[in-house]
Amino acid sequence: MVSGSWFKITAVVGILMVVLEVSWGAETYCDFRKDGAQCLGSLGGTVLLQLMSNISEIPKYECKHNTSKILRGKFNNSQLTGLQNRLNFIPSNGTLIITNLSRIDSGAYTLETFDSNGKTEEKKTLQLNVEAPVSSAQLVSQCLSQGQINVSCLSEGGDSPQYSWTLDGHSLRDSELFSGNSETNIIVLRQNISGRLVCSVRNQVSFIFREIQISTCVFVNCSVNGTEISTWMFQEYDSLCVEPTGNPSPDTPILNVVAGKE
Repeated sequence: MVSGSWFKITAVVGILMVVLEVSWGAETYCDFRKDGAQCLGSLGGTVLLQLMSNISEIPKYECKHNTSKILRGKFNNSQLTGLQNRLNFIPSNGTLIITNLSRIDSGAYTLETFDSNGKTEEKKTLQLNVEAPVSSAQLVSQCLSQGQINVSCLSEGGDSPQYSWTLDGHSLRDSELFSGNSETNIIVLRQNISGRLVCSVRNQVSFIFREIQISTCVFVNCSVNGTEISTWMFQEYDSLCVEPTGNPSPDTPILNVVAGKE
């Protein structure tokens, strides 16, 4: 669940950078009624642990995180302890809620129920792993010395991020890649490749993607107000050098723009 996001776009000669930052507030549901369940929680988010279906019929119960007791009760009467007041228990549906998850919340959770004589009736465990979600993604593209396009997909905040790329809706082909592959965060596209490029970043608790419209690189060789410009840049940014029309004034720059070769 994404609670908010904002965009930042920056463009400079030969480089295009797009940033997407996301504020995460993920909520995860885990069924504790299945012994040995595995649960994933998002750092800073909330996890809902379904402990029992009908708590009113259970004479006594307690829940531990590793070796620390965090919940105990009898029938509909319960008491919470530990986890710095980040716990909430709803007796009506037997759900234990942990908010503002931190890495120390990872570990084994044990739920034990007892009969009216205090004898253990059932004991179940659940393993919770808290991971950081991918909080932002940044795409930076740059023209290289022979007209290829270097594109970096940079992510922040996520544990073990995995990357994938598409161009105009299809996975990147070898014929489009100069170096790298569609599972690395840095690729180099061949000369004259253009289209809608998408980088997707995911881990076990989050998914985010960023897209950019890639255009071909052109080589610009001109003089602007006495300053020599000789570089590769994206075609849409070559307006630094504009061919003169009519009779040029003394301040009109002299240019030579060559597409595709230096």
